[in-house]
Amino acid sequence: MDGRRARGVTLGNPKLHTARKNAVEAVKTEADRYAANVLPIIREAQKAGARTLREIAEALNARGIATARGGQWYAQSVANILERA
Repeated sequence: MDGRRARGVTLGNPKLHTARKNAVEAVKTEADRYAANVLPIIREAQKAGARTLREIAEALNARGIATARGGQWYAQSVANILERA
């Protein structure tokens, strides 16, 4: 260095904690909305005889219902939805 001092420069978002909190809330809100939409379909599968999480996942996949991220259903993804409901 040539002896100059660095000025008080702040890098990044000074309100990062607020931005992060808002982002987390938005993700949770969207997940709750998706769970509310798919829950009636899960209940239909249960009425049709699906008893295990795996059977419910198979029923959702057979109906062409994608997960929130567009993937296939697995027992754990069904459990996550039921836990959220």
